[in-house]
Amino acid sequence: MIKLPEPDGTLTSYRPNPSPREFTAVATPFRKRSILATAHVVGDPLAANEPFGPPVGPPPEQRLDWDATLAFRRHLWAHGYTVAEALDTSHRGMGLDWPGAAELIRRSGAEARAVGGRLAAAITTDQLDPFAQHSLKDVAAAFEQQLEVVEEAGAQAIIMCSPQLAAVAQGPDDYAEVYGSLLRQATKPAVIHWILPEWIPFHAGYFGHQDLDAAYDALIDLVKQHPDKVDGVKLAPLSVERQIELRRRLPQGVRFYTSDTDAYPELLLGDEQGFSDALSPVFDPVAPLAAQALRALDDGDDAGARALLEETLVLNRHVFAGPLRSTLFFKTGLVFLGWLAGHASHSRMVWGEQAARSVPHLATAYRLADTLGLFPDPALAQRRMTTYLATCGIDN
Repeated sequence: MIKLPEPDGTLTSYRPNPSPREFTAVATPFRKRSILATAHVVGDPLAANEPFGPPVGPPPEQRLDWDATLAFRRHLWAHGYTVAEALDTSHRGMGLDWPGAAELIRRSGAEARAVGGRLAAAITTDQLDPFAQHSLKDVAAAFEQQLEVVEEAGAQAIIMCSPQLAAVAQGPDDYAEVYGSLLRQATKPAVIHWILPEWIPFHAGYFGHQDLDAAYDALIDLVKQHPDKVDGVKLAPLSVERQIELRRRLPQGVRFYTSDTDAYPELLLGDEQGFSDALSPVFDPVAPLAAQALRALDDGDDAGARALLEETLVLNRHVFAGPLRSTLFFKTGLVFLGWLAGHASHSRMVWGEQAARSVPHLATAYRLADTLGLFPDPALAQRRMTTYLATCGIDN
């Protein structure tokens, strides 16, 4: 038994699951859905990763625990996922600057080649001074510099929004020029990734329109101009209804990538008119179980796939719970669960975010993951959970 703290301040006795669930790792990609799994990184415990401060101390290549970070990517590849690198799940723009992201992309690219894994990686313009004025040419050159790094790593490009482009663009034609040039240069069809201004206010007016409906139209027009160069689009946050509406408007062969953390079983299963693919962090904590669901989908067992995906919901709804200021810290739960599962020897994080979630929150994450049988070594997970609780003043 282990005593776990509850949000109301009480302790509850919990009997850990003694037997892990059995999963068969199949490294071949899923056949019926394109699944790009964003992956967490683990901080170097010897680096000066301070909360909310700029990177200090060692150079970028020393800020991460590379053994643990790359080991987790091998875990995802072993189950058939494409790793989506250098996005917010790996602290891009939140403690990981462009030099650090470039190093992560290069090392993940080398690891992908070594194990035969698939890699996608994000490009934006975060090497530009955010407080300086830039021209459209400057923005395009910054995108192209990052595209070169991604291409050299053998990765597919994920084109993220650029606040600098939003600041300098005069209308839809400027976006069409910059994005069109990038798409023509990319050797693999790219993903267009748009976080809406509800989450990032700097993205207001993106694609040349303050009105979101007009901006959606401009994005779809852009895709229609380059249908063979766009693998898919990802927009968030969007209601389920809006996601379905937009995916039905895309040209045939262009995917709609959902990042929904709540309704992804419904969106992945789809309806009589189509389905969504996924570019999402939800696979990080439940990779083997979600992979089993996606294999069932490959085999035509939609009911089995739905049941397995729905099993993952309770843990993911907890990990990603809370208002925007809380969900920024979903990575804390991912790194913590990865440590409990044995993917790393510690749970230190970039920006010091290992303390960004409460003790009851992490204890509940442990209980939910253990109940699902997700820990390969339940005894190790229990020992680590007990040790963590002891450091928090909870004696077991």
